[in-house]
Amino acid sequence: MESLADSKVWADYNAAQADRPVRPLCLGAMEFAGPGSGRRAIDLGCGAGKETLALLRAGWRVHAVDSLPDTRERLLGIAPADADGRLSIEVRAFQDLRELPAADLIFAGYSLPFIRPAELGPFWWMMLDALRRPGVVAVNLFGDRDSWADITEWNFHTEAEARRLFDGLQIQTFEVYDADGQSFRGPKHWHIYDVIARKP
Repeated sequence: MESLADSKVWADYNAAQADRPVRPLCLGAMEFAGPGSGRRAIDLGCGAGKETLALLRAGWRVHAVDSLPDTRERLLGIAPADADGRLSIEVRAFQDLRELPAADLIFAGYSLPFIRPAELGPFWWMMLDALRRPGVVAVNLFGDRDSWADITEWNFHTEAEARRLFDGLQIQTFEVYDADGQSFRGPKHWHIYDVIARKP
């Protein structure tokens, strides 16, 4: 079985995302953050570009980050004509990022769990440091009851551990999904925390 770290696996996954709607977590974060109005958002692990496109259409300037080599071509191929000057693209793995631009909204849809546990803490604090006040952050985290939780290269959290990551932030939404379902690779048990928080 190919590893999910394999770029072909992620390329196939992104191709399969072509017809899915914008993730509800992103829509909720946009509603909570208010109008884009030229403010900057960061899409961490932008993948197929669904959320990047939604943010651009809502008037945000977007800094999109993903490690896949075709990220730039994929995003430029779907970006609206009026996005010129409002879209910046960084093709880089999270562990290679040293800083992020200051932003008013940071969205990480199903991307942070794939950071190695030892690298999550430094990345997390770098991410929050880039968030302006009173900016909004929205992320999916994997819980410890997820059926992938025995994969040591990824990070998983108890609910208490997940909540501690948001110490100092004002949590707007903390939803727990703990149920059997489907993944790109077939049936699995999902244990996910969907969180939206504001930096006061």
